[in-house]
Amino acid sequence: MRTIAIFGFMSMFLTVSCQDSVPLDSHDTLVDLTHSFDTTTIYWPTAEGFQLHEDAKGWQEGGYYYESNSFESSEHGGTHLDAPVHFAEGKWANHEIPLDRLIGDGVVVDVSDRVADNRDYQISVSDLQEWEAVNGQIPEDAIVLLKTGFGRYWPNRDQYLGTDLRGAEGVSQLHFPGLAPEAARWLRDTRNIRAVGIDTASIDYGQSSDYVSHQELFADNIPVFENVANLEALPANGFTIVALPMKIYGGSGGPLRIIAMVHN
Repeated sequence: MRTIAIFGFMSMFLTVSCQDSVPLDSHDTLVDLTHSFDTTTIYWPTAEGFQLHEDAKGWQEGGYYYESNSFESSEHGGTHLDAPVHFAEGKWANHEIPLDRLIGDGVVVDVSDRVADNRDYQISVSDLQEWEAVNGQIPEDAIVLLKTGFGRYWPNRDQYLGTDLRGAEGVSQLHFPGLAPEAARWLRDTRNIRAVGIDTASIDYGQSSDYVSHQELFADNIPVFENVANLEALPANGFTIVALPMKIYGGSGGPLRIIAMVHN
């Protein structure tokens, strides 16, 4: 029944216009957690930005209107998936991730108050345990979304990343919060989660040079969603996440359309 319900919701979602949240007759509300892709979309300092090329636009000789575009994009920019193979040899590539790892009950762990005075904050085990003390244990098979509040800076590169420099120099100047490696291990080893998402450019904080949190999660084939939008529109729990990336064969990631169905 759960599978039927999810795809019923998805069919309804495809019929509504693009809004950040859409009320449904089912008493659930759809919330779009995806930043649009355009020339302002934020990418890693070493990656080229999103480019949309107009291939055709206008009325055709056959008497019909026609538009068609092509685009260029890194796998890792904007709201996107990190597949486990991104930092773990032999683990799932984009196309190998089972759908049931991309759909599930979600929780939001809000650390925005702790990040306010520390751009390099790393979300700790104690942060996760404090959330549980108020909301109950993180459910098995949950999708854990980490809210730092950095989504409010999008698409200002300097505020969001801590720098607007490009290339290797830009990477060295990144300053944004992330998930501490010991907290990644704790989620992996004690909570059996499906996936983790965050409203920053990386699950590892900006000054990381070894990306251990990526490695810890990907060692157990736990996908990651980065640059997630609109987390302020979600409650601490009581919603379902549907996170469907472009299915790139052999990909290490890819653009992601992620939504929440909030159970009112």
